[in-house]
Amino acid sequence: MSSFDDRERAEEARYALDQQSQMRVAARRNKLLGLWAAGLMGISGAEAEAYARSVVVADLEEAGDGDVIRKILADLSAAGVARTETQIKEELARLLPVAREEIARDSKG
Repeated sequence: MSSFDDRERAEEARYALDQQSQMRVAARRNKLLGLWAAGLMGISGAEAEAYARSVVVADLEEAGDGDVIRKILADLSAAGVARTETQIKEELARLLPVAREEIARDSKG
């Protein structure tokens, strides 16, 4: 029975690590999206970093990407930058592999 328990614990640990990794990738992707949106709004430097962090925090409101998309759409609209939900979703999709690569690179070094 011990080897079964060991396998079960190992599987649970792998699952927890995978979940943590997915959350880190999503947070990095959202930060990159925030930096992209900041650039569109003419925000740079420390202010752009702060805005990007606010996008990461916005993702904590609900499951999925809807909260982030709504925030970006509202902020871009308020700044007079025309973007559609589809364009933002496309940017999210484009940034996902970039975020994965950055997280993988960070964890190696």
